Amino acid sequence: MRSATITRKTAETEISVTINLDGTGTYDNQTGIGFFDHMLDQLSRHSLIDFSIRAKGDLHIDDHHTVEDTGIALGQALTQALGDKRGIRRYGSCLLPMDDTLVRCALDLSARPFLIWNVDLPTPKIGTFDTELVREFFQALSTHGGITLHVDQLHGFNSHHIAEAAFKSVARALREAVETDPRKGDAVPSTKGAL
Repeated sequence: MRSATITRKTAETEISVTINLDGTGTYDNQTGIGFFDHMLDQLSRHSLIDFSIRAKGDLHIDDHHTVEDTGIALGQALTQALGDKRGIRRYGSCLLPMDDTLVRCALDLSARPFLIWNVDLPTPKIGTFDTELVREFFQALSTHGGITLHVDQLHGFNSHHIAEAAFKSVARALREAVETDPRKGDAVPSTKGAL
């Protein structure tokens, strides 16, 4: 089974992440940040990767450390669960509509992290959640998951829809990338022989 558990403890946060790449999109996420939990639920459900996330952070300061450190731990869990990446499709993409919003994601599980983020969230907050933290989460996920990640907002004016479409588009692209390639399930998808 392609699964992993990562525990991360700092002076600012204590986080445990368990994932199963061959799941059904079952989730149990509790970070203490309602909107962020909702986004993590979307990421799990639409990637079909099972998530169980527990985070305790310094929310009396703000949500930043908890969101960023969750992205770090989730990226590390993804890297561990993928192992040598033998048999995966490696690449994934999705063009995802949500009401007024259209978001495109393309990604490569390349072990070469890079984030291109062309997303404009027009309000500073969604409820009490700082919208700038959406990018912070994906930066941490990309860096610690070794993902080349491109996210582009093509349309949209509602911040909630834009953020949610970003999470869902990344989820669908991730689902495609981690799937086993039925034509080459025994090979590392690179001419280098390693990723």
